[in-house]
Parts: sequence; C-alpha cells; structure tokens
Amino acid sequence: MNGLDDNAWLAIAAGEGLLIVVLLVWVSILSGKLKRLGKAHRQMIGETGVPELESVLDRLHGRIGALEGDRKQQNDRLETQEKRLSALKGRIGVHRFNAFSDSGSDLSFSVAFVNDNQDGVVITGIYGREQTFLYAKPLDKGQSAYMLSPEEKIAISQATHKE
Repeated sequence: MNGLDDNAWLAIAAGEGLLIVVLLVWVSILSGKLKRLGKAHRQMIGETGVPELESVLDRLHGRIGALEGDRKQQNDRLETQEKRLSALKGRIGVHRFNAFSDSGSDLSFSVAFVNDNQDGVVITGIYGREQTFLYAKPLDKGQSAYMLSPEEKIAISQATHKE
C-alpha cells in the first residue's frame, strides 16, 4: 500500500475521526446558538407580520420619527398655552376700606385683576351715604396712567404677591 504501513493508515483514520468528532461538537454548538438567535429574532419581530428584520427596523424608525414630530408639536402647543395662561388676568387682590369716617363699616373697596406681567385693571368703589362712585383704571406693569390711591396700590400688591 504505497509504502505506508497499517499503523500510519490507522493514525490517519484516527485523526480524521477526531476531526469529525470536533466538527460535530462545533456544529452542535453552532446549531444551539442559531436556535437561540432564531428565537430572539421571532421575539423581536413579534406580531408585526413582516418576516425581514430590516423592514421591521424601518417601520420602527418611521414610527419613532412620527412620535418625535408629535412630541415637538405638543411641546409647541404647551408653550403657547403657558404664554396664553400667563397673559390672562387671573390674579386678584381685594382691599376693603372705610372711605368716610361717618359711614359705619368698610363698604368701599378696590379690586385688582392682573396677570403675571402686572397688566390688567383696578376697580374702586367708594361708598357714601348719599351716593356711590365707581372707578376703573388700566394697569401696565403695575402702574397706571391715572393716579392710584393707597387702597388701589394695596389691592395691586395683594394680587401680584399671590402664588
């Protein structure tokens, strides 16, 4: 037999057998890893109905982009509403006082309606036994083009310092 004795052929066959065993172990390990990978792939794709991972990722990317656009739109709307809310004349201060010493109680009043910028109006009602007067003065940054009485200033201060 071509100059090789039986021991040499036996050694070659044993080596090939060992190589086959090593390859079988390696194939079984790879098979297990492939099964786990296939299971993970099925879990990731889930019930999307799309068999290719690239299509799933593309759809997810599109959805994330749409969500990001929606989030930006909602942030813009929220910012607009916050600006609108701060511009509302929602802060109120009421100060009652006795305008005349001959009347018996604090029947006169000043009411200030202001926003966060102290813009708004102050309304004063002065009660007397014979007649009642009502005044309205516009406010711009807590000041008015008309002279403010101490009682009106108190009402404005009460309205601007409420939290």
